[in-house]
Amino acid sequence: MLIQRMQDALNAQVLMEAQSSQAYLAMGSWAEIQPGLKGVTQFFFRHSEEERMHMLKLIHYINERGGFAVVPALEKPVLTFVSLKSAFDQLYKHEVKVSESINNLVEIARELKDYATDHFLQWYVLEQMEEEKLARDCNDKLELIGDDKSGLYLFDRDIMTLDQS
Repeated sequence: MLIQRMQDALNAQVLMEAQSSQAYLAMGSWAEIQPGLKGVTQFFFRHSEEERMHMLKLIHYINERGGFAVVPALEKPVLTFVSLKSAFDQLYKHEVKVSESINNLVEIARELKDYATDHFLQWYVLEQMEEEKLARDCNDKLELIGDDKSGLYLFDRDIMTLDQS
């Protein structure tokens, strides 16, 4: 059985994962209307779906442990970006924020001696390490490219392979 404090904290993470999904969905929609960003569009849409799956995993866990997972209302995400670099900067900052939130959940689970939840959350810890690295790698490549259109073309073509390393 989940302690109320842990349930509340997990439900807050459900909200964060849902907001992440919405943010990446908005990024994908923005990218889709930019010329020549089909790979980036697919990247953002896939990440939106991945964040939704992270949310569902939390919802199932809360409910299976005797709690009640609350489906949250969402704020409107940022809809437009001044550049691809700014979109990826936002993505990185968001992933760092999610990592901090997951770490906070682990801290609460350990404080409450909720070892089952601590164990469950280790998957998210590892996932966030991967997500932060991917976001850093994308930002590093975009920094290297600068305003070079041919570099942007290659970035768009190669982003789906970056996502699998």
